[in-house]
This record gives sequence, structure tokens and C-alpha cells, in this order.
Amino acid sequence: MRVAFINSDLGYGSTGRIVCDLYQEVIKEGNEAMIGYGRECTQEGYHSHRIGSLLSVYSHAMLTRLFDLQGFGSVHATKRFIRRLREYNPDILHLHNLHGSYLNIKLLFEYMKESNKPVIWTLHDCWAFTGHCAYYTYARCNKWKTHCHNCIQKKVYPASFFLDNSSNNYKWKKDLFLGVEKLTITTVSHWLKSQVKQSFLKDIKVRIIPNGIDLELFKPTESDFRSKYGLEGKIVLLGVASIWQERKGLWLFQELAKRLEDPYKIALVGVTEKQKQRLTDKILVLERTNHIKDLVKIYSAADVFLNPSIEETFGMVSLEALACGIPVISNRYSANPELVKEEGGIVVPKLNSTCFIEAIRELMLNPRSKENCRNIAQQYDKNKCYQAYLDLYREVMK
Repeated sequence: MRVAFINSDLGYGSTGRIVCDLYQEVIKEGNEAMIGYGRECTQEGYHSHRIGSLLSVYSHAMLTRLFDLQGFGSVHATKRFIRRLREYNPDILHLHNLHGSYLNIKLLFEYMKESNKPVIWTLHDCWAFTGHCAYYTYARCNKWKTHCHNCIQKKVYPASFFLDNSSNNYKWKKDLFLGVEKLTITTVSHWLKSQVKQSFLKDIKVRIIPNGIDLELFKPTESDFRSKYGLEGKIVLLGVASIWQERKGLWLFQELAKRLEDPYKIALVGVTEKQKQRLTDKILVLERTNHIKDLVKIYSAADVFLNPSIEETFGMVSLEALACGIPVISNRYSANPELVKEEGGIVVPKLNSTCFIEAIRELMLNPRSKENCRNIAQQYDKNKCYQAYLDLYREVMK
């Protein structure tokens, strides 16, 4: 069996790590694999092909900024990659994030319809069935259910500062994505599957395969984090994000910091220098780290993990915290409740600082054990999740 993966990144970020892990599982079983990627590469030693160059990514991004054409640039880069795919002749194509200004979806899907090979498309967000955005819960927009137009999130990723092409994008995506005979969609949560089933992709087969986690890496770990930052005797409330945006709830941590006194201390990972200037100095601010072992030590040093994001198609940071034995407080929006069970945390009814403070105090009175948190994470052991993909590969090959 020969598998070709396509994703925006290789090794970088959650989807980049997932693709690398899946690649290794395919190779381990005596099969062949390659990865097509367009942006960041933080891992060496993989049979990979970069789709285009930094210049082609910038050109595609400019098309998006000016004309709202995310996914419709990178023509020459995609043609070269498709020639590479024809040479490689994969038995299965496994798609992940196709947005990111590196790939022309029109050319790719025309190739897939022509080649008639089995295709698995793992959705990590909602971009596949909207005319513009990757998330819409925060904006409370339902236009994607019928036909996108007059996009209220035009300036949100993938941002366009001039034209609104959401109506055409919606139509083009619908025409392109429907009609791939051997397409199977996988979603990382029940919530995301429910969204797909309300979209123009509703008649395509959908399988739920959650994101997996390396339980040998993410586990309670000895840490000098508290002593390093003077947090001994504090109740550490942790938040982690690769990119902090309003939908991720950065504003809530600001409110909590103003309302919570000693011994509570908020620590945030992934904050930019510009965002740091707007936050109260009561918050311990740390830059994003790609060193997983450092992140595990930070998780392990916390008392409670807070995830106020209302747009989580899975909630990987919540799972990472649980795997490190840390209880989680989150909200009822999107996929959050699927991970945050009563034995491992609290789901608050409303997204405000009062509800979060009540939940924090409840956990102080009735703490969740590290064992219970780990038990929840055990259900998402990456070995089980990746085995589900290997089983799916064999199934679609038949």
C-alpha cells in the first residue's frame, strides 16, 4: 500500500505532528508513504515534497488578501506537485488542511476525479464547507448551511481586506468537492460531524476518528516551572494556544486576572509581544514553544487548565492537559463537552468570568484526581486512533 499525505505543514503544529505520526505508522507496517506540504517543515528524514516555494505562498496569500481567493492560487506549484503524484502513483490520498496559501484545490480535485483513487479527507476545521472562514461559532453565522454571501468575517483568517468572494468560493467548493467517487471524510469529533451533515457535504460518508495523543510523552512530569517563575504556594491557572485570538478567549483571562486575588496566578502560553502589551501584568506571559517536553512540564505544574475557546473542533490543548493529570474547565460550545467529562473537570453553562470563577472554586473544594484525568486521556491514545486510520485505509482499498 502506498499512501500520499497532503497538509499545510510537516511536523509543525498539531496537524503537522499528526501527519508525521501517521506516516510512521504506515511505514512501520511495511507500506510506503510520502508527504506533500507547503509551509513549515520542522522534521527531517521523511519522504516529502514541498508544494511550491516561499514566494508562491506569499503570492497566494496576496491573492487571498486582495481578492478572497484562498485555495485558488499556487497554480504552477500545484501542477508540479500533481506531476509528482502521478509519478509516485499512490493507492490512497489522505488530505488534511488544504488551506494555508500553498495549494490550488481546483487542480487537485480535478486530478482526484480523473485518477479515481480512494481519498480520505480529515477535517480539522470548517473551511471545507464555507465560502471563506474556518470557524463561524464566535460570529454566530449560519450562512454556510445554505449559501455563503456578504461574509461578516471577511477580515478574519483567511483574511481579505478588499473583495468579498465568499459566494463564488462557496459555489466553486461545492462543485469541486462533490463528485469525488471514492471520497471518505473523517472528522475529529461528533460535533464536527454534525456540522458536516448540515452542509453541502452531507451526502458524503463521514467517519469519526478523534485526534490521538502520545501518552508516553504527555504525562505527569517533574517540573521546575513553579520555582523558575516564583509560583510556589500559588494556585496556577493555565491557558495554552498556538495563536491567541478573541475566539480563543484571551479576553476572559484578562477579566479573571482582575477579579482573582492571591493565591491565584494565571499563566498563558503562546502570547505574542503585541498581545502582551495589552494584558495586565498580573498574568505570567510565555511565548509559544515547539519543544513538547517543555510544554509538558508547564502543563504538569498547573493546578487547573482553562479552555474558554468557543471554536474547538476537538480541543487538543484540553486533552494534553488531561493527559498530564490536570483538570480542565471549558464551555458548552462546539466540541468542548466531548472531552471535558465530570470526572476530569467542569463545563460551564455560560462564557463569562463569573461562571469560570465558580468552577475554579468548585475544583478547589472537590478536586479531580490525576488518575481520573489520565483515564479520560487514555481513550485517545494515539496508537488506537492511528490504528483506526490504518483499518480505514484497508477498508477503502477493498
